[in-house]
Amino acid sequence: MSDEELDLSAPELTPEDVLTIDDPYFHADTVAVVTGAASGIGRATAVALAANGLTVVGADIDEDGLAETEEMVEDFDLDGRFVGSLTDLMDDDDVEAVVAAAAEEGDLRFVANIAGMQHIASIPEFPMEKYDLLSDIMLRSPFKMSQAAMPHIRETDDGVGAIANMSSVHGHYATKDKPAYITAKHGLTGLTRAIAAEGEGSLRSFTVSVGYVLTPLMVNQIEDTAEERGLSKRQVVENVMLGQARTKEMMTPAEVANLFVFGFSSHATHLNGADLLFDGGYTHTYE
Repeated sequence: MSDEELDLSAPELTPEDVLTIDDPYFHADTVAVVTGAASGIGRATAVALAANGLTVVGADIDEDGLAETEEMVEDFDLDGRFVGSLTDLMDDDDVEAVVAAAAEEGDLRFVANIAGMQHIASIPEFPMEKYDLLSDIMLRSPFKMSQAAMPHIRETDDGVGAIANMSSVHGHYATKDKPAYITAKHGLTGLTRAIAAEGEGSLRSFTVSVGYVLTPLMVNQIEDTAEERGLSKRQVVENVMLGQARTKEMMTPAEVANLFVFGFSSHATHLNGADLLFDGGYTHTYE
């Protein structure tokens, strides 16, 4: 099959794709902040949490994308609701503002730090401005978001809540040409453990690590990797990305969103400072 026949479009999200859980904290008075909510995994997570009845405040710099997420929640006629907030995650005042606005909507208990980006280049050729941008979005911003949100979570009647950080198989090991991404994801492991250490058991933190997910970001990465390594897009998908995995399909954004739903639920009380690794066997098996 040629590259022209390779379908790299993300699957359309439907209400049937998302996990719903009967949980005492899943209702309209509970608020979750989701970063990167304008597309991909962030959008799917916002929709999934709204499907579970929560009030979701979506933070993103993409105003049109936020409007599309809000329209999707409304079209699906979900029990919860979505409030889009135009937010520059590299601006501390913006981060403080979106957290304060979320706390005005109800009991802020959950934060999903999902916003991310990628740049493909070797360490000697990596532009430092790209390193700084990626690090600010994927590591500094989650730290600032946690710093702003933790007092609000503690101020709820019982202090129960969780901060989840989007990690990756690249938070477990390294491959070439993704040095900034790998550095940021490993850093998120430390942040997650630090939050858990200070959370006194009721305020939990965890990471979600998955393999390759078919999102707009991933489509761009496939194209960049193909150019960087002189391969076809099909070779990148089948040999570079899925070559080591036992499961030969990319995950969907909804499948990742469901991990956040479970992690936030009362079923995951003992998930704290740890990682939900769903990677099709990529990390812990080899041939």
